Amino acid sequence: MFYLGIDIGKNTHVASLMDDKANVIFKAFSFPNSSDGAASLINKIQPFSSQLEIGMEATGHYWLSLYSFLVEQGFIIHVINPIQTDGWRKGTEIRKRKTDIIDSVLIADFIRYGEFLETSLADEDTMSLRNFSRFRNYLISSIGDLKRKTICVLDQIFPEYSSVFSDVFGKTSKELLLQLNTPSDFEEITSSQLQVLLSQVTFKKFAHKKINSISEISKSSFGITFCVESFSFQLKLLIEQICFIEKQVSDVEEQISVLLKKINSPITTIPGIGDTIAATILGEIGDINRFSSGAKLVAYAGLDASVSQSGEYESSNNKMSKRGSPYLRKALFQAAFIASYNDPVFSAYYQQKRSEGKHHKVAVGAVARKMCHTIHAVLKNNTSYEIKH
Repeated sequence: MFYLGIDIGKNTHVASLMDDKANVIFKAFSFPNSSDGAASLINKIQPFSSQLEIGMEATGHYWLSLYSFLVEQGFIIHVINPIQTDGWRKGTEIRKRKTDIIDSVLIADFIRYGEFLETSLADEDTMSLRNFSRFRNYLISSIGDLKRKTICVLDQIFPEYSSVFSDVFGKTSKELLLQLNTPSDFEEITSSQLQVLLSQVTFKKFAHKKINSISEISKSSFGITFCVESFSFQLKLLIEQICFIEKQVSDVEEQISVLLKKINSPITTIPGIGDTIAATILGEIGDINRFSSGAKLVAYAGLDASVSQSGEYESSNNKMSKRGSPYLRKALFQAAFIASYNDPVFSAYYQQKRSEGKHHKVAVGAVARKMCHTIHAVLKNNTSYEIKH
């Protein structure tokens, strides 16, 4: 058997080949991240292709094109989390060396050894769920950045505005800010302008009441009186961006719902797991059969405790390892938080941890670990969640 290790780069990949006795057949074969480069790799490994396994790290997104190409060629591919190869490097390298050549040889040796957990790769629908959920996460983060910038601008030109709305970014507030956003806009509004504005908002009576309140406080506003037009223009564009990205989030969530219906996974029967959280969990886990137990899933999510031990000393205050997918870990915490208050089993477990003196976040973390075992059982058996009395 032969083992090909590929060190992934943005523009260039490096490959090394060894046999099952750890003899290096060739090393440092460099090829560009392109169709021609992939073809040159095929020519190089052609004599060994009938007894070949290939390993590569999941480095950013740069591995996907080569992975897709090699899968189409029928090769056995192992995609490995860089955390595992880092651990292997520390255990096999006395000196701290890291080069493309060394890494490609190390990856080949790592898959030859065989003790590794592959990165989450599943069918196309599950991979699409991961893409959608990660993109949604990016969009939500972008909205958060825009909202912080909006508050910064609004605090300068109309600091009193936020006292009128419990949520400055609620539907009515955003509709108003697209038209009026400075104290003088609200103070000098005419009846005809008011009628036009109300015709453009959704909740007219509510908006009318809020406009009256804003008009009153605008008379004594302590907002800046210079560069107002530039700030006002900036605020309008920020609100437009927020509205646009919120629509994109809604579109992504529709696509997620369509895929979940197609997959028909029982995971959404677990309390706290709605469509968006389900998409993240399924997308990040991939094939549940990669995990022989719920404990393995706990470790994969980085919810297990890190171990600190030296000689006879062993720490009794170990923190969460936080290794693995941060998307998965966040989704599990969100689901655990909801389930802690809405499901009798998870709620009782949460209360038990609290009664033991555990902090709220620690108790939710314990619920998240328990939920991993439930998710593993539900997905492994493909059965709905049921409360056992």
